[in-house]
Amino acid sequence: MRPADRVRRLSQFKAMAGQKASLPKAARGAAMTQWSNWSGSVKASPATIVRSRDEGELAAALSRARKVRVVGAGHSFMPLCETDDLLVQLDQLEGDLIIAPDRRSVSAPAGWSLKRLTAALWDEGLSLANQGDIDSQSLAGALSTGTHGTGAALGSLSTLPRAFRIIKADGDIALCSLLERRDLFEAARLSLGALGVVTRIDISVEPAFHLEERLTATPYEAARDSFLDDAKQNRHIEFFVFPYGRHAIVKRLNPAADEGPLTRLNDMDEKGFKSLCNLCATAPFLTPMLQRGLVPARLKARRVGPAHQIFPSERNVRFEEMEFALPPQNAFAALDAIIAMIRKKRWPVTFPFEVRIVAGDDIWLSPFNRGAAIAVSMHQYAKMAWQEIFAEAEAVFRDHGGRPHWAKRHSLDAAAVAELYPKSAAFNAVRTALDPQGKFLNAHLSALFAPELQAQRPAA
Repeated sequence: MRPADRVRRLSQFKAMAGQKASLPKAARGAAMTQWSNWSGSVKASPATIVRSRDEGELAAALSRARKVRVVGAGHSFMPLCETDDLLVQLDQLEGDLIIAPDRRSVSAPAGWSLKRLTAALWDEGLSLANQGDIDSQSLAGALSTGTHGTGAALGSLSTLPRAFRIIKADGDIALCSLLERRDLFEAARLSLGALGVVTRIDISVEPAFHLEERLTATPYEAARDSFLDDAKQNRHIEFFVFPYGRHAIVKRLNPAADEGPLTRLNDMDEKGFKSLCNLCATAPFLTPMLQRGLVPARLKARRVGPAHQIFPSERNVRFEEMEFALPPQNAFAALDAIIAMIRKKRWPVTFPFEVRIVAGDDIWLSPFNRGAAIAVSMHQYAKMAWQEIFAEAEAVFRDHGGRPHWAKRHSLDAAAVAELYPKSAAFNAVRTALDPQGKFLNAHLSALFAPELQAQRPAA
């Protein structure tokens, strides 16, 4: 990658850190509210935040608004939810869980958190096939950004939908499914919220199951070299490795018989780790030394519980995150190169890398639509600098054929989107037909899909 491209990427990351939505002159002096994402790095001042209880009220608000974005848990690290006009929250929208007669799918309110949804499913003897390690996201937010767990035979959550109910820019309702308005359905499977406000989603489910979680410490090289074979032998597998560490923590999840109530709700204790992060923030030069012995070589842990309680983990130490989906044959060369770069430059990266595998799909904007990929996530403590580190790491990921998670730090522009996602033209055609004025595009999404609209944005 050219040095000029790396400089551009770093300047983009610096601009995004702590950014605030600009306000058109007409909005100045109006009563403003404040919003920030989970990590605190994306901030906005929407003119109005709406938490409607019914679709009619929400539709009326949408039809009047100049610009609209929808927010769930705010767990995106990119400015997907940033707006200076109307910000919509769906957690109060009324609706019930409706189970299909064959019990293979359900219709659920789009604003429900995954935690609420999976608990309700469990009460009905049902589970999601897979989840990530965070369950605070809204159902719509998780699907529209391509959130995923791990498993060689399991796709992202965006592969679960069967139908969508969407409120359009003019307040009218659009329905789409595998059998109705198929192009709109294909675009809605991973839409970044650019089509409208999704209020209900039909998703596939399966009979409820328990999982056994096993954690072991393995030398990094062994975890890396056996990962693809291990992925064939375990329903879910991932590992975590600190950039200065010798051992990886390997997590394997497999179906198991019920062993009674789950007494330990988290996979790992975060208290000591938070103290370490704070120490590294104060004295960054200690990071390499502190990490070398952080993972005990004899680590072994096991627990069994309901799938919806084993999949997620409490993650309360705030961080910034970048993730790239890489061809399996390139993934570990990229990871090794980034670890070597961190060590050479002695960057104080306090969080571990997370390595997962995801099955391929056919979704237009999915990072996995070229086939199965290994997803490598890179994190940095929110109190510490991350911009230069992520800019350099992104260059390595991209050089190895990686495509970023849409909700995590990246510097794609419209040209890169067109290059990486040939079906983005089809997505844009559907988006433009549904929302020709770009009501659901903010500055970030305009730069990705409609730079001509970005150029027309009112001056601050």
